[in-house]
Amino acid sequence: MFSLYHVILGIYALGIPRSPVPVLVAMGLYLVATGLSLVPATAFRMPIWIAAFNVAVVVAIPLLVTQELDPERVGGNGYATWYVAAAGTLMTITSTRRRHLFAWIGIAFLVLQSLAWAGPTALGTLGVIGSVSWVAVSHVLSRGMAKATKDAQRFALAEREATDWQAAQEAHVFERQFRLGQTSSSALPMLRRIEETRGDLSAPERLECLHLEGAIRDEIRGRKLLSDSVRDAVRLARRRGATVTLLDEGGLDDLSDRELERVHNQVAEAVRATSADTLIVRTASESSDTAVTVVGLRSATDAPDDGLGHEAHEDDEVDLWLEIARGDKP
Repeated sequence: MFSLYHVILGIYALGIPRSPVPVLVAMGLYLVATGLSLVPATAFRMPIWIAAFNVAVVVAIPLLVTQELDPERVGGNGYATWYVAAAGTLMTITSTRRRHLFAWIGIAFLVLQSLAWAGPTALGTLGVIGSVSWVAVSHVLSRGMAKATKDAQRFALAEREATDWQAAQEAHVFERQFRLGQTSSSALPMLRRIEETRGDLSAPERLECLHLEGAIRDEIRGRKLLSDSVRDAVRLARRRGATVTLLDEGGLDDLSDRELERVHNQVAEAVRATSADTLIVRTASESSDTAVTVVGLRSATDAPDDGLGHEAHEDDEVDLWLEIARGDKP
């Protein structure tokens, strides 16, 4: 509405120019440029071609209008000098939509053209100084709003990162408390027995300590590989003398509960079915089609087992090799 106001004033003063045709052409160019500049767009920053067109219009309309006016009677032209406010408004819109360089180029031409056409005194009479002020204020406010927007986006990102960090810390605390609770419930009876006997345990009790230590290690390193069925199968395998190692490296985090239950059941069944001396159950990477690999080795030597696990020897034989698929594939 404010942009149209300048055109209305120009139409009201059409009797002053020597010929109204160039003035009407200038009005048409101004209206087209204003319409393009104010059309809704996905990006707030004005497209560069519209900014360049606006500058061209600001160059054209003073030349079209002033050639029909008398520079000797600047004050007597009245509203016929509507183009000054119109050019200032168009460059203010251009600056507001973050094309500051184009806006200053256009307003600089308006100043130079006014000086050349009517002299320095015309800057105040025609309202050129006001147009320059509009662009300056628009530039300052636009830069301030852009900075405020960037700060708000940066603060929002920092808030999301802080929320994610807090959620991760709470998850770590919950996981730690859960693991400590499980360890306490399983180890507390044996710890009390050690205290009662002052460490003088029988051979079966010492063996039970080794099994308990393995179970605690499983809770720490096994994570999502563990379920009640897997724990029972691993406990039975250790009691028959096998060495079992469970390693969860995060490859099961994206599985659904149903898929995870299927994997647990297959792991438990494989551990129960094999008679291997060493069992290694390990998760694969998330990009792999395999969820879990179960490897069973049969020792070719009669070296005694210390109960804490040992490295595979070159002469160990592979008794079991099982790859459990990530999906419902066989």
